[in-house]
Amino acid sequence: MWRTGHSLIKRKLKEEKALLAGEMSGHMFFADGYYGYDDAIFAAARLVSLISRSEKPLSALIDELPRYVSTPEIRLECPDSLKFRLVERLRQFFADTREVIDIDGARILFGDGWGLVRASNTQPALVARFEARSEKRLDEIRTEVLGKVASLKSDMVGTG
Repeated sequence: MWRTGHSLIKRKLKEEKALLAGEMSGHMFFADGYYGYDDAIFAAARLVSLISRSEKPLSALIDELPRYVSTPEIRLECPDSLKFRLVERLRQFFADTREVIDIDGARILFGDGWGLVRASNTQPALVARFEARSEKRLDEIRTEVLGKVASLKSDMVGTG
């Protein structure tokens, strides 16, 4: 797990001497038998190679993977002057009751899902994503985290 960004992921792949790295955007970086950069044709060739060595069709292999539901990237307007402080306050709030990973924002772990809020590197915005085992649980986690974001933002705007 590392910070979001094409160049950051590539650098971390090399630093860790990892064989594979990827982003939610779909970029996959291969260092196992390749040069450590993302290449869709190479990814497709690797997939074909793996399938050719399996007794199972791709659909059966996919069926074995755990199922989660997730949101697309959610962008929330937030002034540049507040966004990093707001994420830090969110991290502090949830750290009292939950495990929070702070590599790139605040990833709040709920056991059966997670919520991530981070400051955008390119816009006056916060970026959020959520994932859980079910739609119902995803909605609960999203509501809890975004409710706290709204509350913190309101307090910070009101007090400066």
